[in-house]
Amino acid sequence: MNVSWTLYRYLSLQFLISVGTILGILLAFVYLLDIVEMLRQFSGRAEVSFSRIALLGLLKLPYMAEQMLPFAFLFGAMLAFTKLTRNHELVVVRASGVSVWQFLLPGLVVALVTGIFTITVYNTVSATFYQEFENLHANSLQSKSRLLQVSRQGLWLRQGDRNEQSVIHALGIKDRGRTLEHVIIFLYEGGDNWVGRIDAQSAILEPGYWDIKNAQITEAGLPTVFRQNYRLETSLTVDQIQDSFASPDTMSFWDLPHFIEVAEAAGFSALRHRLHWHTVLSTPFLLCAMVLIAATFSLRLTRLGGIGRLVVAGVITGFILYFISDLASALGMSGNLPVTLAAWSPTFVALLLGLATLFYLEDG
Repeated sequence: MNVSWTLYRYLSLQFLISVGTILGILLAFVYLLDIVEMLRQFSGRAEVSFSRIALLGLLKLPYMAEQMLPFAFLFGAMLAFTKLTRNHELVVVRASGVSVWQFLLPGLVVALVTGIFTITVYNTVSATFYQEFENLHANSLQSKSRLLQVSRQGLWLRQGDRNEQSVIHALGIKDRGRTLEHVIIFLYEGGDNWVGRIDAQSAILEPGYWDIKNAQITEAGLPTVFRQNYRLETSLTVDQIQDSFASPDTMSFWDLPHFIEVAEAAGFSALRHRLHWHTVLSTPFLLCAMVLIAATFSLRLTRLGGIGRLVVAGVITGFILYFISDLASALGMSGNLPVTLAAWSPTFVALLLGLATLFYLEDG
């Protein structure tokens, strides 16, 4: 049966309203939780005002909206189907010969378009705001937000404390950041008082110090001294160097491929960023899967009159999907699963589950 565009527009509008309502409720709840958590975190810092905490929560909100989007579509689609059923609109539509796949089409189109918009436009906005959040949060805690920067010109690494600092530049990196090649180390006393530099062939990170080979040490007002082996104290570890990479959440979907290329060319593992890129790429299909799963539970349970069971089923499904996604992500980060499989498997599992169940209920 041919379905009129009027019906399609009406169903699409119902989906948008329901998803927007659920997303707004989730974000309000998450914002309040973030405010409470940051009030606890900054309880001992009188210089951090409530307005700054409220601003921090607002800067984080676009990122949280992106994270909440799949759950908003799951519960929003359930809400839309439930409203259509209780108002007998869905009954009339089905009685007129419209199949389940036809009245699901508007919801799937809304999910697909929203997912594409999220990838191409919204992700850049949320990443920018989240980077501002991390910077302001680090400044409020008076901590360093990042130790490491990687570019095509090599690696820049900062270490030390308020009394002594070192800025290390290296053209080559090996062993996940443990070995630096063609090294220049700028030595500072206090904040910005330059006291000397070290030029070296290589530097190897050992527990508590850098083992520097063929070092030329130049101190202010003194001649250059050559040392075949020289030790520079440090509190850094390989894990700290890896963890000080820019968070993938602060980087746009469009910037991630270039960053991954540069980081891997520098000898670092960009596994976390590659996994995040594939996860963002799968967003449109994940949102479509949420609509299919919502239809599976909504159509079946509303027929049985179980609205309470619908809510419980939705909550359980959300937790299961979150657990599967988290497990797949952990396996991907540990290297036990290929990155592509780890990022896409939760989406494909949800899609196949929704399609198989709908085929069984409607056509089986």
